[in-house]
Amino acid sequence: MRILVTNDDGIHAPGLEVLEAIAHEFSDDVWVCAPSDNQTGAGHSLTLSLPVRLRKHGERRFSVTGTPTDAVSMGMKHVMDGEPDLLLSGVNAGANLGDDITYSGTVSAAMEGALAGVRSIALSQVMKTERPPSGDRFSAAKGWGPRVIEPLLTVPYENRTLVSVNFPSLDAQDVRGARVVRQGFHDYSRGSIVEARDPRGFRYYWFGLDAIEHTPDHGTDLEAIAEDFVSITPLQLDLTRHASIKVLADRFDN
Repeated sequence: MRILVTNDDGIHAPGLEVLEAIAHEFSDDVWVCAPSDNQTGAGHSLTLSLPVRLRKHGERRFSVTGTPTDAVSMGMKHVMDGEPDLLLSGVNAGANLGDDITYSGTVSAAMEGALAGVRSIALSQVMKTERPPSGDRFSAAKGWGPRVIEPLLTVPYENRTLVSVNFPSLDAQDVRGARVVRQGFHDYSRGSIVEARDPRGFRYYWFGLDAIEHTPDHGTDLEAIAEDFVSITPLQLDLTRHASIKVLADRFDN
């Protein structure tokens, strides 16, 4: 099995090293193509107005000066000597729960794989201020990553779909299990924009990363993580709101 590994935290991110090790548990044919630097929040963006440069870091290890989408596209179309059978994206240093997936470069890299017809899985490690007792922030991902990926390799692959996995911020032995759940909902309306001035007196702005209010509805990824489970959420690229088609069509027909 040929595996392409990528992320959005960059080629030197510790989570990528974790995912490479997990990938090697399933295959010796592992390729890495990731952004050269941190692309958190890049979403499914593609670099079109600047050249993208490719750098080789070792045997089957490459980085690109672009987004996670660029990295996947470059990996599949230029770096690898054949199409991958599996794309793994992560392990992201931070959760991708609820509406986070619309911003996530980690999930978007898996989306790009799904668009190419490749079985794709995005993996994210929830991070809290306090470390797990072991001190290893990626303990849950290391312990549960292979256990989650293995069953996902044997289920029938549905075209233009992907799976998003989140690991709770716990040591592996403290995780209660894994749940297949739906995407939850975050309230982003309280997000802030912080204004300040640089040493020359010019204004600049930071998008605030405030704590997000949410209620973990039953059966969601938010609830699973809150209850110390790994969350496994199947996603699809078809964003059509099918239930609204007839309602809108009737309005326009009239």
